[in-house]
Amino acid sequence: MYYRLLGDKQPYQFNRWIHFKNSKPLIKRRVKITVSRILGLFVLSGWIPSGQAAGESVNLRYAKNFSIEEFASHRIVAVRNPWRNSGDTLFQFALVPKGATVPALEKNVRVIKTPVERLAVLGTVYLAHVEALDLYRSLVGVAHAKYANDRKTLQQLKSGYTKSIPGESSIDIEATLSLQADLILASAVGDPQHDAHPLLERTGQPVAVTAGYMETHPLGRAEWIRFTAAFFGKDELAKEVFDEIADRYEKLTALTRSIESRPTVLANAPFAGIWHVPGGNSFTAQAIDDAGGEYLFSSLESSGGVPVDLEKVFYEAIDADFWIHPGQARSLADLESMDARFARFKAFLNGNVFNNSKLIGPGGGNEVWERGVLRPDESLADLIAIFHPEFLGEHEFTYYEKLPRSR
Repeated sequence: MYYRLLGDKQPYQFNRWIHFKNSKPLIKRRVKITVSRILGLFVLSGWIPSGQAAGESVNLRYAKNFSIEEFASHRIVAVRNPWRNSGDTLFQFALVPKGATVPALEKNVRVIKTPVERLAVLGTVYLAHVEALDLYRSLVGVAHAKYANDRKTLQQLKSGYTKSIPGESSIDIEATLSLQADLILASAVGDPQHDAHPLLERTGQPVAVTAGYMETHPLGRAEWIRFTAAFFGKDELAKEVFDEIADRYEKLTALTRSIESRPTVLANAPFAGIWHVPGGNSFTAQAIDDAGGEYLFSSLESSGGVPVDLEKVFYEAIDADFWIHPGQARSLADLESMDARFARFKAFLNGNVFNNSKLIGPGGGNEVWERGVLRPDESLADLIAIFHPEFLGEHEFTYYEKLPRSR
């Protein structure tokens, strides 16, 4: 797969790593922290149980919801905040080399033998990790496979090398058992009627719950590639991939950091009479701010969607300069058919309505929720080109498209 980078006329292949034009060698730094400080920090925060000595902490740049601790005989990977209002819920995984003796562990620490050789994923969001880390030979199962866009994954599904399996509430235990997976990656929402991991755990299957979607910064979500890589011993490659992405994202934000005039931005569209807008602490609000926009509902103290009365949104949004992510709308006519009042919005009248719907695959899957989760730098470049086109010149949009009058 190829990615056209900022300012480049030729695409670059994204195979074993991402190469950026004129990129400089990464400077590796080791942060020295005393064991006592680490132990105090992690016991107080609830990341490791009291009584378990702390190892050497792997430094993460943006991700807040997982940690990696290095011990002499194994590694402990911990996941916190796996879903909204999850309290002190904590998932811990001991990554033990195959053939090695399993060390004494605290209760509820799940053992995963590494490196993993057979991987199943309950969602297409993980496929960007599979591509970037070249894990195709390990990929034996994918849930919601109809929404996959990655070309090589689609080829493996067609050939039968990778199996399509049900996910979440429709999980088929016999199907997952037949995969003989060493690791199953899944997300959760805290609803027993929806989540697959409790049943997978009860049947002895090696499932790891992830919480990338709970990160509030786009780069926090992207850094979860390092979580996946830990199970395969590809930590250095994952760090290299992520650092390139993060460095480009940060360079883009530097373009807008000192902007005094910021256009106002509305996000999302109503559904069933309720308008769920991104909270002011959400990754969407962060991306708008980083792109040099002023998000209309930035004062809402939430990292998720917040239901707002339609009349309040109409009052706040009628003079917004831009409107992004308007639901399933692919044209201004679609929006007007939803509610005729939308035609009075300033953004509608000026043709400044954009959706991240440019890359929809054959099965209806949106690439922005697959590759785009790993590549927030590409979405950020699109947003900067929308809000401040003077910065990027002849920018070729990756995920976003301006809504035409009709289709």
